[in-house]
Amino acid sequence: MSKERARRRAVRLAEAERDRAARARRVARRQRRRALLRRITPRLPDRRTGRLFARRSRGERAAVVVLSVAAVTGIWLLVDELALRLGLIALLLLVLPAVVVIALGRRT
Repeated sequence: MSKERARRRAVRLAEAERDRAARARRVARRQRRRALLRRITPRLPDRRTGRLFARRSRGERAAVVVLSVAAVTGIWLLVDELALRLGLIALLLLVLPAVVVIALGRRT
């Protein structure tokens, strides 16, 4: 009885080893194919800089913030009606991205 179990275990281990080798060949083939595709596929340069706002320098961002705060302050001090103040501030916030692109240029 134990010889029969040993024989079945040997057969089972041999099948497992064969399956493991086949799986290893498939994985190696897949890795080679992926490496080949990575080599031949044209890629754009990596533009990540690790900064949240990489398009603008720190000085440019500071200038945008300072001028925006100055505009909001000017609106608040020069306009008397509250609804008009809020409307002008909302308009400023809507137009601000376009003004920044026009004034500072579009860098990518």
